[in-house]
Amino acid sequence: MNKLKILNDPIYGFITIPNSLIFELIEHKYFQRLRRISQMGLSYLVYPGAHHTRFHHAIGCMHLMQKSVNVLRFKGVTISEDEENALYIAILLHDIGHGPFSHAMENSIVNGVSHEDISLMFMEFLNEEFNSSLTLAIKIFKGEYERTFMCQLISSQLDMDRADYLKRDSFYTGVAEGNINSERLITMLNVVDNKLVVEEKGIYSVEKFLISRRFMYWQVYLHKTSLVAEQLLIKVLKRAKELIKKEVELKCSYSLTYFLKNEITHHNFDSETLKIFSKLDDFDIVSALKEWQFCDDFVLSNLCEMLINRDLLKIKIKNKKIKHKLLKKHLSDLKTKYDIDDYEASYFVFNGEISNQAYQLKDKKINVLYKSGKIEDIAKASDQLNLKALSKPITKYYICYPKEKL
Repeated sequence: MNKLKILNDPIYGFITIPNSLIFELIEHKYFQRLRRISQMGLSYLVYPGAHHTRFHHAIGCMHLMQKSVNVLRFKGVTISEDEENALYIAILLHDIGHGPFSHAMENSIVNGVSHEDISLMFMEFLNEEFNSSLTLAIKIFKGEYERTFMCQLISSQLDMDRADYLKRDSFYTGVAEGNINSERLITMLNVVDNKLVVEEKGIYSVEKFLISRRFMYWQVYLHKTSLVAEQLLIKVLKRAKELIKKEVELKCSYSLTYFLKNEITHHNFDSETLKIFSKLDDFDIVSALKEWQFCDDFVLSNLCEMLINRDLLKIKIKNKKIKHKLLKKHLSDLKTKYDIDDYEASYFVFNGEISNQAYQLKDKKINVLYKSGKIEDIAKASDQLNLKALSKPITKYYICYPKEKL
């Protein structure tokens, strides 16, 4: 069987699968599940083209990692075959732990267990199945490998994950502001003292990358319609859990029922739970929403109907904190109109905050290498004053409430 397949990607063109181990990992049912997990959650309600999946993204990241390895080797950085393989595996599986609708449901299905934690569990399980051939990849993924630059290629402020998702999400949403030149960025990479640096001539590419990231957050990832849809989805699961505790029968798939009936945390997320989690994807949630919109519960049926028909709550985003008086007024109007109590009304009237920080000055800095050998943080190296401004977190506040009627 020919395992060195070629995939056709709309962004990078032809992507080659480097070896049979990578091919077998891609073929594995745990990885194939990513075809059924949307990359951008409910953003397709705003950008109709945003139907790409975590599978697309993972393959794209692996392709960019292949480019990075070639560039660094060309510049004299020694990367052994084992290390190369480990980098491909680590980046390929970095998002394998995402649940349905990606980030939208990260703390709804399981409690206090991040997708990175679940990715690690999947990798450890696959490591047993593949005769310990993922050991080095796991070490790099955890950030424990002594060659720091390899860990930075997987997770940092300029990693292959971000280099792919910005370009890919910009392509599928049609938001041109996010379109970065990931190939140019990779060409500018180098390694000094086992740490990743960007050569001086790549400063403007990094600036564009950080500014694009800021645009994408405000314009796409934190778009108000996506935001309210995500909040509704979180509230749907919260309500479903409450009803199941009261022994109300709700039709849904076996795997979703398991997570609704049981409170899953770090302590009881075992190998059996992992198997059930691996059967969970976007389709479980959508079929549940379609079913639950007809249930007798006023809250659950209305929330599901809103999501299915894209008739969402009204949302307003402000620069100042939402006044309690305004929240109280909307709650009071809703309670009077539908004769529901405070708690039920809080599912339809709520507030929260969002923040955006394109560059973090303290955490995993992007360092620039000058021709003189001097190394400096990009925020200082850049002649753009706005890069320092980008390192300040901007917080905005939102309030959600029903339109004319539910």
